[in-house]
Amino acid sequence: MTDAHDDTHEEGHSSKAVLAAFFANLGIAVIKFVGFAFTGSGAMLAEAVHSVADTGNEFLLLVGGRRARRPATDAHQFGHGRERYFWAFIVALLLFSVGALFSLVDGIDKLRNPHELESPQWAIGILLVAVALESLSFRTAIGESRKVKGDVSWWRFIRIAKNPELPVVVLEDLAALIGLSIALVAVLAATVTDNSSYDAVGSLAIGALLGFVAVVLAIEMKSLLLGEAALPDMQQRIVDAIEASDHVQGLIHLRTEHLGPDELLVAAKIEFDASLTIRELADVIDDVEAAVRRDVPAARVMYLEPDVRRTKPPTSDSDRR
Repeated sequence: MTDAHDDTHEEGHSSKAVLAAFFANLGIAVIKFVGFAFTGSGAMLAEAVHSVADTGNEFLLLVGGRRARRPATDAHQFGHGRERYFWAFIVALLLFSVGALFSLVDGIDKLRNPHELESPQWAIGILLVAVALESLSFRTAIGESRKVKGDVSWWRFIRIAKNPELPVVVLEDLAALIGLSIALVAVLAATVTDNSSYDAVGSLAIGALLGFVAVVLAIEMKSLLLGEAALPDMQQRIVDAIEASDHVQGLIHLRTEHLGPDELLVAAKIEFDASLTIRELADVIDDVEAAVRRDVPAARVMYLEPDVRRTKPPTSDSDRR
């Protein structure tokens, strides 16, 4: 089994998924607010606000992708790749504050001040249309994610993906479909039993769902912002490329860190052939860097330091004997 791979077209896959989600959520938000206007359903309002939050989130992901492509400056000499992680983290915060908290507050208010549903058939019809539109967005997100996730499970893909947009869209769309199902069940239960408390409970359940998704996303984006190493599979390819050189005696240690989803910083101490001249050593280092980039195109920034492997000094009298 292989880990999710570093695909040079990964950004294109994520952009397609984000755009599909943006337009789907924009349309869904409009029809949900129409449904709320006709029904007064708290669950419907919670879902409408959820869709507005998702639409804004998709916009922020697009902004992050655009800003991340800016060239390096004197102030940011490694570029702006982490902008994508920053805006994805903001998305997680907005999903919690705007989506989850609003739904929870609305649900509590509906429990304290029950409000009879009006025109429930409107709510049911609109929720079904929203499910259809959200399903199309979710299908796009799943399809684009499959192209880059490799053979790993979906949960592991969410945990290890260096591209922030695809996990965000997949989780948002999944949460939206579950939330729509909850809202639909809440409206049906409130209509059949003539008890609006079910509608309020639906809002609370949606709020709890969004809160959980927001926490998961925030944890993952925080890790990316702090700087994650390359995946083990990618690190091994770097090691193999370095050690394949005839003039490399051995790799002393290797450090990697993602500067962005598809931009990797590689630092290594390497023991080279001691007979090399300074000029020959410089040429060999250039060749090793080229070999690494052939196998791992994301390794755009590399610092390879020549060194010698030192044996540890004896630490006891028995070691000295």
